[in-house]
Amino acid sequence: MHDPSFTTLIIGLIVPLLGVIAYRAKALDLAGTLASVLLGILVIYLGGVYTFLALLVFLVFGTATTKYRFNEKVKKGFSSIEERTRSVGNVLGNGLAVVVFLIVEAITRQDVFWAATFSAIATVNGDTLASELGKVYGKRPRLITNLKPVKPGTNGGISLAGELFALLGVLVIVPFALPLTKYDLTMTLAVLTGGFLGINADSFIGATLENKGLLDNNGTNFLASLIGGLIGALVFYTLGG
Repeated sequence: MHDPSFTTLIIGLIVPLLGVIAYRAKALDLAGTLASVLLGILVIYLGGVYTFLALLVFLVFGTATTKYRFNEKVKKGFSSIEERTRSVGNVLGNGLAVVVFLIVEAITRQDVFWAATFSAIATVNGDTLASELGKVYGKRPRLITNLKPVKPGTNGGISLAGELFALLGVLVIVPFALPLTKYDLTMTLAVLTGGFLGINADSFIGATLENKGLLDNNGTNFLASLIGGLIGALVFYTLGG
């Protein structure tokens, strides 16, 4: 159980403070900031400190990699100026699946939904690293559906560098899940698999549904994180966690 006084302190001070920092850094606009604070409070209440810290890692990594050589990415047409500051749609696209899995975990008290939660976080974190750093370092990206060459930043484009950054983004989330289960190896394998396959599901959805105008980037992120979470849960359950 979480210490109520500590949880209250986190909710009352740290979460809004982080929202202000993100707003001042122009990582989020006002609507995005308010949404992120609400989501942060829900996460800390439902999932505790470790889940909140995992999402905080995503926020820090996402902000840093988005801003990394940003003007160069815009100049080359790999990014648009609007991507510098995120709004409520981006917050929900990256965080809504996490909240859904946390609600189910709170009801069932089953470790399998911790696997789903952290696989979803690993998906969005790895996808952000793969996307933002892959644009800079990825050589000769190819469309995931047919492996034809595409320019960096194309929806559904993958590269070796992007896949390595994706794996790194998943790996840094794994340690936050381990204190919440006694099945360390099973949880590790579940989050690694769910996160990495969720990232590639994001690429596949981007190359198909998003490129056809059936989803925007936020919808793609939500669906991919949901898929990544479900894969992580399936792996955890299959391995006997």
